[in-house]
Amino acid sequence: MSTYGNFTAPIGSRRAPALRTVGTRERRSHLTAPRVPTVGIDIGGTKVMAGVVDADGNILEKVRTETPDKSKSPKVVEDTIVELVLDLSDRHDVHAVGVGAAGWVDADRNRVLFAPHLSWRNEPLRDRLSSRLAVPVLVDNDANTAAWAEWRFGAGRGEDHLVMITLGTGIGGAILEDGQVKRGKYGVAGEFGHMQVVPGGHRCPCGNRGCWEQYSSGNALVREARELAAADSPVAYGIIEHVKGNIGDITGPMITELAREGDAMCIELLQDIGQWLGVGIANLAAALDPSCFVIGGGVSAADDLLISPARDAFKRQLTGRGYRPEARIVRAQLGPEAGMVGAADLARLVARRFRRAKRRRVERYERFERFTEAARRTQDTA
Repeated sequence: MSTYGNFTAPIGSRRAPALRTVGTRERRSHLTAPRVPTVGIDIGGTKVMAGVVDADGNILEKVRTETPDKSKSPKVVEDTIVELVLDLSDRHDVHAVGVGAAGWVDADRNRVLFAPHLSWRNEPLRDRLSSRLAVPVLVDNDANTAAWAEWRFGAGRGEDHLVMITLGTGIGGAILEDGQVKRGKYGVAGEFGHMQVVPGGHRCPCGNRGCWEQYSSGNALVREARELAAADSPVAYGIIEHVKGNIGDITGPMITELAREGDAMCIELLQDIGQWLGVGIANLAAALDPSCFVIGGGVSAADDLLISPARDAFKRQLTGRGYRPEARIVRAQLGPEAGMVGAADLARLVARRFRRAKRRRVERYERFERFTEAARRTQDTA
């Protein structure tokens, strides 16, 4: 980053009108956006990851830190983001910053309306960061940024109608149509995890019952394993022995690891999660009719142990099965860096504003230098 001089909030506020319209220009702009390095930020409940990404999606450098405790003020998280950007800017000429936040982001991509793992409630994140950094800032939902990255550089390349599903602690999602992220009227489209699939089912932290993420997510996987272990089920002896009886130590990655080693219960649990995944995908296919579903998030590391049952359930549940084309279901390719890469790439759409402003500042400075030099010469000849 060239300078961080005394830039103040009005600069950020002057950027806002252009940032609000960037969504309508995504498809035609991403191909003509300046090929400059940008920073992507991925904010989750446990970590903040930042990276400098080039125009081809390559990560030039990456840094990460723990997410400040959620009981702390939003400014603490903002301070962390600024520190990471400034650290990276010491070694790279950064032209814009994109933030993928785990929460609901408004249609203007300024405010985080709600973040379940952070103390953000109607937080004007973009404006706050813009007032502290000398470059444009773009804020979006982390599933949207991950989907954008998979469409640009990963498993969704070449697809005109793509739906991404992120399986982690819960379920997130995003919709891309004709190369444009569909955010909805209020910016919160893609919250697939809270579709009701079992009326009166498990209580969800959102307040409702029977949400999809209560049956197909990392939390659901761990809950089922722990319940079987707590009941001292014979099928759970393998995992009980693995954790030496400490049921609270059971985790999603552990279940996946044991399933790969052939543990029958862990394989069955992943099959159950996969079948519920397929049911939800079939519902989304009926509503959205995409050509491809990209499955990402930490749980997707189970690969075919999860995705094969999902494909089978999808084919059984798909409306009009046998009489319509079936969407592909594929695993995401970019892994945990997808949200960061997508945020950085989306930020390139507004990077040209920084380049133009920088060029204007240089031109003003050069004019001023020419004026002062001419005035000095006039005084010398007087």
